[in-house]
Amino acid sequence: MQHKLITALLFICTVLVYSQTEKEKVIETVTKNKIEGHIYFLASDELKGRETGTAENRIAAQYLANMLRSYGVKPIPNTNSYFQNVLLEKTSAVQRTSFELGDIKLTEIFTVNKKNTSYAGDAIFVNYGLEEDYKGIDVTGKYVVCYIGAPGTTSLQAHFRQTQQKMELAKSKGALGVIEVCSIDQGSASQLKHYLNDASLTLADEKEANSFTYVWVNDPKESINAAFKKDKEQQIKLSIDGVNKRSITSRNVVGYLEGTDPKLKDEYIIYSAHYDHVGVGKPVANDSIYNGARDNAVGTVTVLAAAENIAKYPTKRSSLFILFTGEEKGLLGSKWYVEHPVLPLNQMVYCFNSDNGGYNDTTKATIIGLGRTSAKDDIIAAAKAFDLEAIDDPAPEQGLFDRSDNVHFAAKGVPAPTYSMGFTAFDAEITKYYHQVTDNPDSVDYDYLQKFFRSYVLACRKIADNPKTPFWIAGDKYYEAGQKLYNK
Repeated sequence: MQHKLITALLFICTVLVYSQTEKEKVIETVTKNKIEGHIYFLASDELKGRETGTAENRIAAQYLANMLRSYGVKPIPNTNSYFQNVLLEKTSAVQRTSFELGDIKLTEIFTVNKKNTSYAGDAIFVNYGLEEDYKGIDVTGKYVVCYIGAPGTTSLQAHFRQTQQKMELAKSKGALGVIEVCSIDQGSASQLKHYLNDASLTLADEKEANSFTYVWVNDPKESINAAFKKDKEQQIKLSIDGVNKRSITSRNVVGYLEGTDPKLKDEYIIYSAHYDHVGVGKPVANDSIYNGARDNAVGTVTVLAAAENIAKYPTKRSSLFILFTGEEKGLLGSKWYVEHPVLPLNQMVYCFNSDNGGYNDTTKATIIGLGRTSAKDDIIAAAKAFDLEAIDDPAPEQGLFDRSDNVHFAAKGVPAPTYSMGFTAFDAEITKYYHQVTDNPDSVDYDYLQKFFRSYVLACRKIADNPKTPFWIAGDKYYEAGQKLYNK
């Protein structure tokens, strides 16, 4: 009888210890000193803001690879390297632009595709430049002129989303280029010129697309529209000059760990963040280095924390750790990765991205897309274990889900929320640091970060050990892509 009692007590104690172990494993490996050390290095002045394509960005990548190696994370399968080369094309700023149609002369031109152009010839008006607008019109060997965006679109972001479709359509019809006519106020025009006409990086995969001329011409007086109302075919001149291009290579940092479960180890959880930032810019109060502590040294180090923890205490599912370059240049590293995955995408059952702009509430963790996947309860429970409240996107008008690296995985069908520091609104406390020289490592609350990091790593463990494979909630806009990816 006594033997049975002892056996029962041992069993109960084992269960109690196990129930505490997951949290204890996290507490053991995720400490404030480690977090602080990593962030102070990555966001130091010496790394000059980690801009993609710079030597300092490469130093950051080497540091991250060295950390993965030190934890025992394995390099990219079938290689001895933690680096995935991302082939880029660097394009200089546009120097001069002009558009002429009869007596109309305009110089405020925004280059959707930066390409030296000297054209004098036929242009034909095609309304919005959508499929139905080409009916009965031959545009072969001509430029097409159209309204910006599509009927009903009002924001510049919405207009821009139409450009790829319009470009492919115009090319398929034999057009030489696209000119979209817009009427934009001077404040927005100045920002747009900075965004579209300044030096930029694009993926080398997109060279062919970038060889096609595509511009927006700002015409507040609507003189171009008036001319084409008289005659839908006109003679125009378009000049874009001073554009130089060269090839460069940046690097994603990638490593993996095999899971412990004979079946579940064939499923991978991706833990991702971007390590680049915006570099050196216009001086503010004698400081020109945009250090990027919050954005995104914090996110980068959450992935390091997960890697160290899982390497020491493996999970049932396998792990793929990806630290992206080029996020600040247009999500380039993640876009490259999903087109050149090191392991089949249909084995990636979840992408737990970590990206940050700032925080204004140290009682919370904000998960962009929390309610969009079945892993919601695991994430909420992990945050609660460290006295944080997990909340969903408080600023849906910002479109944050589609503005980070997770979106490229989501578009392929992989469930992919983004784990962020606690914010309840995109307010002055966020903008004080977001892409500012003030985002320094000494301005961050490391007591809060310790809880935040631990909640992220515990959520990683819960999702990776959950017998049920995570998936999109039915009705989500990426649900069908997920069904296709996983043959559901």
